[in-house]
Amino acid sequence: VLLRLAMCALAALFLLVFTHAWDPPFRHRLGEIPKRDLIARVDFERPDPDATNKARDEARRLAVAEYDQNPEPLVQLRGQLMSDVGKLAKAESLDKLDKADAEVWAKFQPPLAPGTPEPTPKEKADQFKQFRDAFAAEGALDALEDKLAEVMAPFEQRGLLDELPPEHDANVEKIFVRPKGSDMVAAQVPVSDVRIVQAADRLQKSLNEKMPSIDVAGRLFAWLRPRLVSTLTLNVPATRAAQDKAAAAVPDVKKHFTKGKDVLAKAGEPLNEDTYPLLKSEYEADVARLTIGAKLQRSLAWLGMFVALYTLAGFYLFRRERRVLDELLRLAALLALFVLCVAAAAVLSQYAWASDVIPLLLFGMIVAIAYQQEMALLLTACVALVIVTSMGHVSGEALALIATAVGAILVLRQVRTRSRLFMVGFCAAAVGFFTTVGVGVLEERAWGPLLREGGTIALWSVIAGSLMTVLLPAVEKIFAVETDLSLIELGDPAHPLLQELIRRAPGTYNHSITVASLAEAAAEAIGARGLLIRVGAYFHDIGKMLKPGYFAENQTRGDNRHDSLVPAMSTLVIIAHVKDGVDLARQNGLPESIIDFIQQHHGTTLVEYFYRQANQKKVQEDPEGGALDESSFRYPGPKPQSKEAGILMLADAVESASRVLKEPTPSRIENLVDDISMKRLLDGQFDECGLTLEEVRRIGESLVKSLTAVYHGRVKYPDQEIA
Repeated sequence: VLLRLAMCALAALFLLVFTHAWDPPFRHRLGEIPKRDLIARVDFERPDPDATNKARDEARRLAVAEYDQNPEPLVQLRGQLMSDVGKLAKAESLDKLDKADAEVWAKFQPPLAPGTPEPTPKEKADQFKQFRDAFAAEGALDALEDKLAEVMAPFEQRGLLDELPPEHDANVEKIFVRPKGSDMVAAQVPVSDVRIVQAADRLQKSLNEKMPSIDVAGRLFAWLRPRLVSTLTLNVPATRAAQDKAAAAVPDVKKHFTKGKDVLAKAGEPLNEDTYPLLKSEYEADVARLTIGAKLQRSLAWLGMFVALYTLAGFYLFRRERRVLDELLRLAALLALFVLCVAAAAVLSQYAWASDVIPLLLFGMIVAIAYQQEMALLLTACVALVIVTSMGHVSGEALALIATAVGAILVLRQVRTRSRLFMVGFCAAAVGFFTTVGVGVLEERAWGPLLREGGTIALWSVIAGSLMTVLLPAVEKIFAVETDLSLIELGDPAHPLLQELIRRAPGTYNHSITVASLAEAAAEAIGARGLLIRVGAYFHDIGKMLKPGYFAENQTRGDNRHDSLVPAMSTLVIIAHVKDGVDLARQNGLPESIIDFIQQHHGTTLVEYFYRQANQKKVQEDPEGGALDESSFRYPGPKPQSKEAGILMLADAVESASRVLKEPTPSRIENLVDDISMKRLLDGQFDECGLTLEEVRRIGESLVKSLTAVYHGRVKYPDQEIA
């Protein structure tokens, strides 16, 4: 008992954790159309993707780009300037300049200001002489080179840039500059310091300060200015990495929603990809504010519900299906099915609306197949309650869910064909569709979404029926149950055991066929499983094929092997056919329900014929010794454990006894059936199978009708002669 209680507790705790029962369920879904505006119930924040993207784009725009500086063009430019100055310093006068040097001197001519007259030849000569004399002295050129290096140093270090390139989409006020091919830390400089237009002004000012005269500085600047080129190159990978880093550093921008003020979803509009996440965030904020005490209270309430359901189901199983409690594997399989059903419903409901009806339908159909409809209805109602509570279904959805499952169970009585389960799925689909539509009409919902939801639940129902067809063999094996479909396959006359029985013991085979017909009709008279008892009757005497000659139906006239045996030995041979039949059945993989018929069809009845022989012999040998002990002449049993086994016992007995009736008239058949029925009752053979006196009476009436039909009188034609 403790082990069974522990299994139930473990199942409840698993579902408690799996469904997060301590949190209230989220009650909204995509496509739902609220009847009223859904207003925030708690203050919460939700990331604003648009604002976040905008902030990150701004961070990218403000990130500092990185440029590679190549000072070589400026170094070469400085060297070229010194070369040209050296050439001019060697010339004697302006008039004596050759053409090449004259072109060089032209580079040093600053542009004239607007309105300024062109200088005269003498003025030009004086300007040249003054420029040449500035560098004619010894060491002047070396001093010029040093000063030019000092003037150009900032530009060679920071670089020059004509204009920002088109791919520069970062900060326009400052940049990072790193020497090309160097691992040095990049230096941050203002863009204005490297832009050629603005850098030229600083270059001119620096020349004015460093050069011996303003005129010389102006001419050097005139030579340098048009030859300044960009030395900075945008390092695109490094810049993009910097931009990505800056964007990643921007935290999510959140939008605040105020309790009782902000509308999350408007009435009459379906929840979509915009409004549904808002409701989800509100739910998460609501859950986050729950205290430990509130969560513990919900958990205890859930456990209380499980205790109530277990108690209800436990009392039912104790009174009506005791074998589930007695057999540990059956209870474990049922609990596992219960847990899998709820877990599958919790998972499926996250992906598609009403898809949790699939595991619920499968649960109900499996229990109905493995046990009975009444039990399936009770347990399915318990599972549906757990699913509805954990998923947060509203009343209309819960009603449609339960009605669909009940519809499937009520039409699932017998599974004689594979198409039967498809029909069950379609019946459940019809119930689910009309229930959904009916509830929706009462709730005054729009027809479009209503028909769509009804069609969805109908589709899931058909899918569940199809899945049940695939799962049927596994269900039969796990729960050790045979459906009518498997029984029909098992009862095929081409079965190897039946073929062997025909070959070895044809009389026993004919007897089994007749008993099957009698027992099936009797079973249907009291509402028992006629097909099960018919197949069981086919195999109930297969043990006789090992010693067929010792049984009357296989003996020819005058050939009785028991004449050479003592009654005790004959009894052992007769009784042994039960054990032999069980061994043959297990060797050939027959199901336990059929083996039960083989074991129980004689119960613990007495082998009367040989007992009387032995008793008479004992009395003759020892008149004062008393009656012989019956225990050695009784079958080992057990007594019939089901109504079907009890019916087979009676059918087997009356069929065998009716064969020896000299004139099987209806009255004699009726007396024979009554005598055998009363004898079995008084012997206690029906004590454990649940047959009532009324059912025994109805079984007897059915047997009388069937036997009368078998032994009906024939019309004697006028020209017939008795042989």
